[in-house]
Amino acid sequence: MRAFVYHGPGRAAWETVPDPVIKEPSDVLVQVDTTTVCGSDLHILEGELPEVTAGTVLGHEAVGEVVEVGREVHGLRTGERVIVSCVSACGRCRPCHDNAFGQCRGGGGWILGHRIDGTQAEYVRVPFADLSTHRVPGTLNGDAAVLLAETLPTGYEVGVRNGQVSPGDTVVVVGAGPIGLSAVLTARVLSPARIIATDLSSARLDDARRIGADAAVLPGRLISDLADCPGADVAIEAVGAPDSFTLCTRVVRSGGHIANIGMHEKPATLHLEALWQKNVTIVTGQVDTYSVPTLMDMVVSGRLRPTPLITHHFGLHRVAEAYEVFARGTETGALKVLLHRD
Repeated sequence: MRAFVYHGPGRAAWETVPDPVIKEPSDVLVQVDTTTVCGSDLHILEGELPEVTAGTVLGHEAVGEVVEVGREVHGLRTGERVIVSCVSACGRCRPCHDNAFGQCRGGGGWILGHRIDGTQAEYVRVPFADLSTHRVPGTLNGDAAVLLAETLPTGYEVGVRNGQVSPGDTVVVVGAGPIGLSAVLTARVLSPARIIATDLSSARLDDARRIGADAAVLPGRLISDLADCPGADVAIEAVGAPDSFTLCTRVVRSGGHIANIGMHEKPATLHLEALWQKNVTIVTGQVDTYSVPTLMDMVVSGRLRPTPLITHHFGLHRVAEAYEVFARGTETGALKVLLHRD
């Protein structure tokens, strides 16, 4: 088969590799119809995750058709279309019993495109398939479905749910990339009073307004606008940079919540001299994808409309081009770039 293979920092190629095979009785093989590129894929390609070894097929989100089923898989049959979750769940360990699949200690967690071959390929082996895939309803198209593999659950679980967004809240989302905008989309279903997005890119601010933010402003304007009120009930960090985390600490109200989604490469300073008396709760997290069934129901019913996050489509063989477009998102206008089977 053909796949996008990592060969060390700054090097990856679309090339021929051996077809995947069933290795464990709980595996399935999926023919990939649609996959996408994530910010963490860029971190890998830049050499920031040294545990990823040369020769690994990248990618961890997909929608496709089951073509082979291991003998201990009970909930899937060949020919069914499934969402391949970005995290895998053994179902036996304590974190899995708590629905914390991202923390799986039984061989799962974030392994696709990280510890084992991933989804930016014609076929992918999916471990622990009964708990790591979701059937795609006939009424759900593949473009919307692939956003349920990671993008929407990350914004919802790590940002909105961990941040405890409630009706009537003022919610600030720092960073208007795909994950920040997924937090904007999914926060809306909990009826906050205001959702304010901030970013340094004017194009991304336009995207935030289009997606549904009540206001989209530069960081300096955000601080000025919140200066005469208690501040944000929930501040969601969706960049992964020290300055964006600091901004969250400045705009959150006393008793408020900071939910960190961003994948940080560098330490961020925690200004306890300013925060210790504010009763602020700070939460971090790895997505678990426990919310996929709930979000899927919202998408199918029309309550949640995620496809405006999709800006570009490529054939799977153009994956290197898709990476380039995605990496320069503030210049190209790219949010989610989708790759489709040729």
